[in-house]
Amino acid sequence: MMEIILTGGRAAIELAFFVLLPVMVFMLCLMRVLEAKGILDWLIKGLAPLLKPFGLTGLSTFAALQISFVGFAAPIATLSMMDQRGVSKRHLAATLAMVFAMSQANTSLPLAALGLNLGPTLLFSLIGGLVAATITYYGFGRHLAAEEHVIDDTLHHANAEGTKGILDTINRAGAEAFKITMGAIPLLVLSLVLVTGLRHFGAVDALTHALTPLLSVLGIDPVLVLPTVVKYLAGGTALLGTLDELLRQGQFTVELLNHSAGFLINPLDLPGAAILISAGPRIAQVWKIAALGAIIGILVNGFGRLLLT
Repeated sequence: MMEIILTGGRAAIELAFFVLLPVMVFMLCLMRVLEAKGILDWLIKGLAPLLKPFGLTGLSTFAALQISFVGFAAPIATLSMMDQRGVSKRHLAATLAMVFAMSQANTSLPLAALGLNLGPTLLFSLIGGLVAATITYYGFGRHLAAEEHVIDDTLHHANAEGTKGILDTINRAGAEAFKITMGAIPLLVLSLVLVTGLRHFGAVDALTHALTPLLSVLGIDPVLVLPTVVKYLAGGTALLGTLDELLRQGQFTVELLNHSAGFLINPLDLPGAAILISAGPRIAQVWKIAALGAIIGILVNGFGRLLLT
């Protein structure tokens, strides 16, 4: 038991500090500087009219940037802001569906260092997110209230004027990235210890052996059983740890990683859904509708990437 704990724990710490932390520090610093300089405000205002037909608002655009370049928990603040400012339930459902269907940066960016093609990942993530939002807004959520009482649809953030302002912004972003990484360590340790234990006692091999005939008929590689179970039960951070371990051991290929990325890299799992739903009471009321739209968006993302890359 101690050997299993130490093996899984060591892998989790190495992944957190040597892969996740550098990526999160760089991307968060970049995002916060662009935000403080007002560049994101300009980008959101420019994209808002283009995204309106998909059932999205200006703040929805920021949520998409956060999920793509910061992490799955980053849109919580934006979703909470939308909830408090009176954005309609219909727009909330569309935005949440988009977030559910898009690839989360805390998984996709570190995996890029391990062989994931980031360009196609971001492109098909955006396509899947827009499909999810559209299906939710015009389909599953068409009966939701569309009345809005928006007080303010702009972002409030610090300015980065002068060298000191930029350094302060970078320091705050670095501290935020460190906090995100430290917060991910317990789940990483527990999940990798669990995975190590299941593999040690043969549970994963037994499940894979039982599903192999069905998977062979469907043309699915049985090695996907473990990461799929880990992803939907323990979340994207746990998936990152599992894929890192499988790639290091040669049991998973970079080609298979890219083919399965559209289906596996998204926050629609038990931990991800629970955290995002906590953004506000009205968010919690529409999450089921958003999840239905997100499933279609994930399928579009996955099959589109599988067929065209």
